[in-house]
Amino acid sequence: MRLTLLGTGTPAPSRSRQGSGYLVEIGATTIVFDHGPGAHHRLVESGRRVVDVTHACFSHLHYDHCLDFPRLVLQRWDQGAGRIPELQVYGPPPIARMTEALFGEGGVYAPDIRARVLHPSSLDVFMARGGTPPRRPPAPHVTEVRAGSVVNGPDWTVTVGQAAHVQPYLECVAFRLDSREGSICYSGDSGECEALVELARGCDVLIHMNHYLAGTPAADAFRDVGGNHLANAALAARAGVGMLVLTHVPPDLDTPAARDRIMRETEQRFAGRVVWGEDLLTIALDRTGVTSVSAPGSG
Repeated sequence: MRLTLLGTGTPAPSRSRQGSGYLVEIGATTIVFDHGPGAHHRLVESGRRVVDVTHACFSHLHYDHCLDFPRLVLQRWDQGAGRIPELQVYGPPPIARMTEALFGEGGVYAPDIRARVLHPSSLDVFMARGGTPPRRPPAPHVTEVRAGSVVNGPDWTVTVGQAAHVQPYLECVAFRLDSREGSICYSGDSGECEALVELARGCDVLIHMNHYLAGTPAADAFRDVGGNHLANAALAARAGVGMLVLTHVPPDLDTPAARDRIMRETEQRFAGRVVWGEDLLTIALDRTGVTSVSAPGSG
């Protein structure tokens, strides 16, 4: 099993970090967890093929976690030329309504889709890619999930847990993937949350947002919606995870001095391995746990 960090940033513009996105390859399955702005470009940069993505799981519908969802669906559909199964999509409500509003009849992309389905030049390209007319529009299979939902794959299981973020305005969830090759928990965006401790318990890798330095939020309420490094270390220690990946890094923390402090203080409180998340960093796992961590560009 291989995990690739596609986007480790925030809504703030960054030249080095794209919006939230994580890719897991296991057997014949390729899952993206969130697909924020720029995450799709990172997927292409990583050398993966968009037509190989089989599943998409969304933790919540803040735009920095889902803005590249349309690009994933449309490019996968266009390049797949009717020869691959529809994308399996999972996320909290209203992901079904959002998908219909994007790709359904009268949706945002309906004029584009209509032209590609009907115009002779588009049909020529479709057939050149191996498609057989008539060309059908994209129709992602959408399943709305909540904490407690379980998604079963051929050799893996995704369990949906509760996150603590911006409820009740957006429903927010976390995901845990278990397989014979290891386990990965992705918190989405979450502050301190007992349910997350239980979801992540004993997993090989926990991917968790590190949005501010402990003791420095602008308001007390921020502690409930976003992780800080000391709380993250305590959560990882309580859950007994093997590795903590710090991500969702804002520009003010994306400096050598801030990184060194966060890593030092986190490692003092958490006995497992701590990884500073970067776009295109990859983590390989097998039945023994994490086998390698490869920095971007290291091959």
